[in-house]
Amino acid sequence: MRNFIILFVVLAFTNCSSISVTYDYDRAVDFSSYSTYNYYPEMDSGLNNLDANRLYKAIDSTLRIKGIQLSEEPDFYINIISTYYQNPSNSSVGIGLGGTGGNVGGGVSVGVPIGGANLKRELVFDLIDSQRDVLFWQATSNAAFKENDSPTQKALRLQKVVAKVFSKYPPSAKVSKK
Repeated sequence: MRNFIILFVVLAFTNCSSISVTYDYDRAVDFSSYSTYNYYPEMDSGLNNLDANRLYKAIDSTLRIKGIQLSEEPDFYINIISTYYQNPSNSSVGIGLGGTGGNVGGGVSVGVPIGGANLKRELVFDLIDSQRDVLFWQATSNAAFKENDSPTQKALRLQKVVAKVFSKYPPSAKVSKK
């Protein structure tokens, strides 16, 4: 029983801290032609100024490592959209009561939720060709969000999200079989 409880606690914490990312991109695009970027001029990210600045710093450092430079005349713009949602708790404990007497049986079961709803943040990263004004790459991340995190914890969370989002940029060139 003790091992079950430990396993449950570990799974609960790993579920809360996971970051999921989905990607989509135009397969016809030559990603090697994009070496400079800037942020979309009319962007309304949905983030407060402090979180937006933390996110920009994380993006800037990540793209700099990849050899992509911030520029006043960029090859592409980054547009970011943030939304928050409640993820209902999927964990519950069942409490049952039952009995039998001869051929008669009965039972009662109640599901008691463990924890509560988890606050999540969805960040959508759109990369838009600055010359053609066309979306060529998109990543959507979903991760846990805690309003009462310290500024350092918020920055670390955003760095983890950005690292995972841009880990698959540019997409690897795969040879398609015909």
